[in-house]
Amino acid sequence: MVFHGLIDYFWNNQKMQLLLSFAPKINTMKNIIITSFLILYGFTAVFAQQEKGIKGNTNWLDNWTEFRPSQEDYGEPTKILTGNISEDMQLNKRDVYLLMGSVFITNNAVLKIEPGTVILGDYKSKGSLTITKGASIIAKGESTDPIVFSSNRSVKRPGDWGGLVILGEAPINRFGSGSAASYYSNLSPRDYANANYGGDNIESNSGILKHVRIEYAGKRISEDTYYNGLLLASVGKETKFYDIMISHAGEDAFEVWGGNLSMFRMVSYKSKGSDFKFNYGTRAHIANSLAIRSPYASNGHARCLEVKSYDSKEEFDFNKKTTFVSATNLTFLNSSENLEADIKMDLVKEAVYVGVSSLLKVSKSVISGFNPAVILDDDITVNQNNLDGIRLTDMYFNNCNGNIFTENNSNNEDLENWYGNLSFANVYSKSPNGETFIDYNNKRKPDYRLRINKIMATNNDPDLEKED
Repeated sequence: MVFHGLIDYFWNNQKMQLLLSFAPKINTMKNIIITSFLILYGFTAVFAQQEKGIKGNTNWLDNWTEFRPSQEDYGEPTKILTGNISEDMQLNKRDVYLLMGSVFITNNAVLKIEPGTVILGDYKSKGSLTITKGASIIAKGESTDPIVFSSNRSVKRPGDWGGLVILGEAPINRFGSGSAASYYSNLSPRDYANANYGGDNIESNSGILKHVRIEYAGKRISEDTYYNGLLLASVGKETKFYDIMISHAGEDAFEVWGGNLSMFRMVSYKSKGSDFKFNYGTRAHIANSLAIRSPYASNGHARCLEVKSYDSKEEFDFNKKTTFVSATNLTFLNSSENLEADIKMDLVKEAVYVGVSSLLKVSKSVISGFNPAVILDDDITVNQNNLDGIRLTDMYFNNCNGNIFTENNSNNEDLENWYGNLSFANVYSKSPNGETFIDYNNKRKPDYRLRINKIMATNNDPDLEKED
């Protein structure tokens, strides 16, 4: 079927028809050579375009994701988790667990969670789960039996409960080590040590999350402090992250402080805060991942991807590494039904923000429906040295109100000339989401792979996402 689709594509391509129309004027051998060259060129061009955005031979969102979690009934809790857990523990599918208050896995203990297990965060006590330094979590769900963290309220809302926090031993670029103590209300003095993170162990292992959903997390703690769906602080590269969906977070979905890690097939759905946020010297690779923003759910300062090295210079140790994120096959899309009207009401922001002293390399990715696609911090001087550290190649910019700008500067001619150079192979388009993605309008089982003449994007890089 794919082969026939390609033949249809080439046959209907007007440029190819024009070139082939001259073929009778050339001898037969030349005809064969020209035709072969054109077909080879066409195959190369089409596949180069197809591989942009999330990819896979099948829709990897099927089965384990849930785009209507408010309609899910996970049952009543049968067991309560509270306080400090200092010994190895296993959570079983037959029970529904309730996180009461701040729950810490301590003393190098291992928390194992069976596929299909449900853990609910308590609304009143701001339930949360923290994996402390040296401890680990083994949460390996299955595509047909994911592990679910959700709210215990009957009518669920973003920010109902705390979230999942993993504190590791890898480096961070702040002075000294870090503390997440401000994330916990009524933290006892003996528990302050459990909120520490950071160290020198780049290879540290905090476990694995795979086929995990985190719903309605991100509760407000104080006037300026919120939990995130998943906070990863100083997490080492032996920790594994695959197939994680965070939906309806009350603040940021994925937030990463320092550490060294890789993330594959991440999904952020209608988060109020940013979808993927990297800061404080993170060295990260993220691939084949998706963020879907709603203009009516955003807190007004949120982006799909935010890359920074610090929030203030005073906390940044300039002798340590800056943040570097490499990303491939991302899809960022805004779900506005009327993009122009939402932009006029200031409901739609940029998809990507890059801060000072940060490095970002993004390739083969799709950004659809933003205002604009990318913004660079206004303290970033537009010169070759700085732009060499912010690479945007093989991109598909669709239906964006502008592409790449410096913050607070409406003149982006230098940036457009730079990233519009043919060597970057970026593509620009204007088409509705329904025509851009394979099954955008399917509310239950959407397919956000890029639609190119009804030929779906395929995973042709088997070494990209090797799993242990």
